[in-house]
Amino acid sequence: MRKFFFALTLLSASVSTGAIAQQQQQRSGTAEEQAACSRDVQRYCRPVIDQGDFTILACLQQNRPKLTAACNQVLKNHGQ
Repeated sequence: MRKFFFALTLLSASVSTGAIAQQQQQRSGTAEEQAACSRDVQRYCRPVIDQGDFTILACLQQNRPKLTAACNQVLKNHGQ
């Protein structure tokens, strides 16, 4: 009985971790999108870089006129 609960706990933990990782990946964009905006994030949003994706998005939107064409296109592709 103990082994059953232990296995169930491990299974639940791995499923939860996978769901969280998938949500983070969806929210952060593809590797190509991240590459397109990484320089702009470093240049304009460095003070808020540890405050999460939504804060970084708000920062990029505030600096929209200064963004590279590639990063601007990423925002447009996502309706921003």
